[in-house]
Amino acid sequence: MKTQEFFVENIKCGGCLSTIKTSLMGLAGVKSVDIDLETEHITLTGSHINREEVIQKLNFLGYPEKCNNSLLSQAKSYVSCAVGKMSS
Repeated sequence: MKTQEFFVENIKCGGCLSTIKTSLMGLAGVKSVDIDLETEHITLTGSHINREEVIQKLNFLGYPEKCNNSLLSQAKSYVSCAVGKMSS
């Protein structure tokens, strides 16, 4: 098993955590997802994790890597957060 780490923007609460975890667990090769809410740090464990695919998924959800934030990403993250709260 290998790990990959990502530092992202816009993680605000448990709803965000739920959405991110559910989405990333659906990617090929991902076995576990650990997220630190305070530092906005995501650690993936698995085999053959496609880093670009993870980054694309995070961008789609509104959680871009640090220093790549935009107003659009912030808006997307609020929607993802709400979805995560409803599905928790």
